[in-house]
Amino acid sequence: MSKARSYKEIGEFWDSHDLSEYWNQTRPVKFEVDIQSEITCYPRESSLSAKVRSIAKQRGISPESLLNLWVQEKLRKQKG
Repeated sequence: MSKARSYKEIGEFWDSHDLSEYWNQTRPVKFEVDIQSEITCYPRESSLSAKVRSIAKQRGISPESLLNLWVQEKLRKQKG
């Protein structure tokens, strides 16, 4: 399957491939997920909230996920 070396490469691979192409290469696995998250609230304009909800809905993700992606992207650019 994918020879990706980063989460970005993994995402790019699966954006252009379908699991059905690789189904015969899969096997059952068991794993645990330990997601560590923290809830922090930041005030924002109500019009921004409506826009975020709309864009998230178009992309099929939650507003929280969309905001996390955007903040991560912005922080990566700030480090550069």
